[in-house]
Amino acid sequence: MRVIILGSAAGGGVPQWNCGCPNCRAARERGVGSLQSSVAVSADGARWILLNASPDLRAQLAAHPVLWPPRQDSRGTPIGAVVLTDGEIDHTLGLLLLREATSRLVVYAAAGVTALLGAEWPVYRILSAYAGVDVRTLPDGRAVQMADAAGEALGIACTAVPVARRPPRYARAAAAGAFDVGLRLRDERTGATLAYIPTAGAIDTAVRSVASGADLLLFDGTFWSDGELRDAGVEAPTAREMGHLPIGDPGGSVEVLPNVGSKRIVLVHINNTNPILREGSAERLRVEAAGIEVGEDGMEFEL
Repeated sequence: MRVIILGSAAGGGVPQWNCGCPNCRAARERGVGSLQSSVAVSADGARWILLNASPDLRAQLAAHPVLWPPRQDSRGTPIGAVVLTDGEIDHTLGLLLLREATSRLVVYAAAGVTALLGAEWPVYRILSAYAGVDVRTLPDGRAVQMADAAGEALGIACTAVPVARRPPRYARAAAAGAFDVGLRLRDERTGATLAYIPTAGAIDTAVRSVASGADLLLFDGTFWSDGELRDAGVEAPTAREMGHLPIGDPGGSVEVLPNVGSKRIVLVHINNTNPILREGSAERLRVEAAGIEVGEDGMEFEL
């Protein structure tokens, strides 16, 4: 299985358009930043599955030649399907950028997310006016063989497990359902396994079931501390109130992740205020000392 981190940042990216924190200032001065959270995976290197569709998707696709249209086609794409971990705008807005597709766009998502994108945030209705969308609901805890719009298998089986989070802010009144999932993706030929959990409020039984034994775990690295945004002068909920387990707080992910049973752990979905973005910072050194890597745009893995 081949894995590419298309974007390693949380919503807003780095630099965030309206943020003057040290990380954003440094990114502007260097002319180098991070795009918003998304990953691409492939079992054969030719046909790809997107994990979440960020607002930066156009730039992400342009940055990786393996995701370009096949040379022999005037229009086409190696993208066979999109899998969503939640219904957040930062993970779904990119779907609208795929509206020029020449065939129906295949989108896999949990039941709660499928309902949201058909009503509260009517992405599916918008796409139906263009090439259309093939909506496929992921069952809780059962492996599904990924396939493209023509029904051709993509060589990867995906198991979605609900994790502890609430529905997006735009849908606070939504009925109970599976809104946020961790993904366990298995190469059906080699058995290689990727665990993808970009948002998690706890490292509980559900998260461990996704991560245990995985060759690679891409995990929620949003905030270092619970009050990080407030410490930066932003009137905002805490990390835990937003459903993110802080990395560095007591009982945080830097303490617990080394014990979940994954062979390699990389943090993704990193907020622009997070001090682990600064090489040499005490926070980053602590993460690295625990055997955990800080994700960056363009990182590739062969599992």
